Amino acid sequence: MYRTHTCGELNLSAAGKKVVLSGWVQRSRDLGGMTFIDLRDRYGITQLAFNTDTNKALCDEARKLGREFVIQAEGVVAERHSKNNKIPTGEIEIVVDKITVLNPAETPPFTIENETDGGDELRMKYRYLDIRRNPVRDNLILRHKMAQETRKYLSQQQFLEVETPVLIKSTPEGARDFIVPSRMNAGQFYALPQSPQTFKQLLMVAGIDRYFQIVKCFRDEDLRADRQPEFTQIDCEMAFIEQEDILNTFEGLIKHLFRSVLEVEFEGPFPRMTYDEAMGRYGNDKPDIRFGMRIRDLTGIAKGKDFKVFDSAEYIGGINANGCSEYTRKQLDELTEFVTRPQVGAKGLVWVKFNTDGTLKSTIDKFYTEDELKKWGEKFNAKPGDLILILAGGKLPTLKALGELRLEMGSRLNLRNKNTFAPLWVIDFPLLEWDEEAKRFFAMHHPFTSPKPEDFSKLDTTPGDVRANAYDMVINGVEVGGGSIRIHDQKLQKKMFQTLGFTDEEAEAQFGFLMNAFRFGAPPHGGIAFGFDRLTSLFAGLDSIRDVIAFPKNNSGRDIMIDSPAPVAQAALDELSLNVVKKG
Repeated sequence: MYRTHTCGELNLSAAGKKVVLSGWVQRSRDLGGMTFIDLRDRYGITQLAFNTDTNKALCDEARKLGREFVIQAEGVVAERHSKNNKIPTGEIEIVVDKITVLNPAETPPFTIENETDGGDELRMKYRYLDIRRNPVRDNLILRHKMAQETRKYLSQQQFLEVETPVLIKSTPEGARDFIVPSRMNAGQFYALPQSPQTFKQLLMVAGIDRYFQIVKCFRDEDLRADRQPEFTQIDCEMAFIEQEDILNTFEGLIKHLFRSVLEVEFEGPFPRMTYDEAMGRYGNDKPDIRFGMRIRDLTGIAKGKDFKVFDSAEYIGGINANGCSEYTRKQLDELTEFVTRPQVGAKGLVWVKFNTDGTLKSTIDKFYTEDELKKWGEKFNAKPGDLILILAGGKLPTLKALGELRLEMGSRLNLRNKNTFAPLWVIDFPLLEWDEEAKRFFAMHHPFTSPKPEDFSKLDTTPGDVRANAYDMVINGVEVGGGSIRIHDQKLQKKMFQTLGFTDEEAEAQFGFLMNAFRFGAPPHGGIAFGFDRLTSLFAGLDSIRDVIAFPKNNSGRDIMIDSPAPVAQAALDELSLNVVKKG
């Protein structure tokens, strides 16, 4: 028997009991006559005590144990003289009468502590050591709990968990596929699924009217903090439903997760906001509504004063940074530098200070009178001490830049508290978006998304005005889930493919299996997929999904622990009828 108890469960009620513990040496303290070792396992830490006076040989043996040695300790539970109220086992220690080294350890490349000296790359290379640290292990425990609670809720709602294939057919639209060559079918390829989209729709045709799966998905795209080449979705689909059924069911899931995992309750339904409202008020289709600072449109009252920047702009808008009139020139220059970065894209920044003494100061004083600037202030409900920040240009890019500026100011003013949660639904997205370079429409979500029934006729006349029967769940400015009511009518699906520029032959080659299924009675259906990694990182108060994945890839899509991706032997390439062509 390696252990009778874990290192996190013993307390004073076990005093006098003979126990056996096993784990890793967290740290050792030699106090001359006494030596103490903190023994760690997944469940906690227990102090081991060795006394020179009672057993010098054992104490000398304990002093040889290094960090991360795997040991077994036998002894008697005793009350500690110096208690530690920061840990559950802090009132007791084990007076050891026997230790066994199960495995010695080299000195780890970074300290296995909550606050470590290891950088990201080093910790990813030795991820199995990093997981020994409490914060990383706690993230995995949180992930486990969220998965279990998800299954519990959906099972209670009569959903069936059904697995779908990982080796599928490559289809257009969306991100780039990961391609897998087939040895048995030389010159042909599988793709790894970006999502189980077509399969879950086929399950609806098959009569599985409530499906879910916590499923691995793959996208070969550039990475950032909230992206990995392989990621996990809570993938769901329902039949014989309308949009309202989806929103109510999965709002219930999110409320259940907050209640059961974080003990956070939400009163009443989540707010709902149309895509147009989100863009117009927040410059973002995933708005962070933890704070105000809404965008205001100044186009109508700011033009016509011989200020060329404004007179030539399609749109002029701004935000009110409450209490920031004391911003220095250096701080305002920093904001100008921020908005003119390529990823934000503004040409410059105009500001108006409503000083606490009642005076006004602006970068454009010579073009506008004080009375005119005060009218601007009325638009923003500006008070003494406020600072209005204004951008101008094309409407959509200016709104997006204002959205980025708003988030930057929210962060600077500490308005984005990670312990505050503000969920909402964003609805009524555009069905299509025009690509000027390709001179064609692309599906904003995917080609199976249904238009709003009242917009069907616009597909023939003004397809760019058609709204999608689509919805996103947004929490704290993060899109954690999205979905739509699907097209279940074969004729409408064919029309959608034509609008997206598919010929009948191309549509048949790519999606014939789905179109054929619709011939045999497809029910009205729709669904949603939640980014499980994103949702977990949000619950953990983290910015990167890498921290809630056991073995993540780095920003280059590499697993530096196992050194992957890596070349394969020529014999394997020959079997697959592949040649590697070096670029350049």
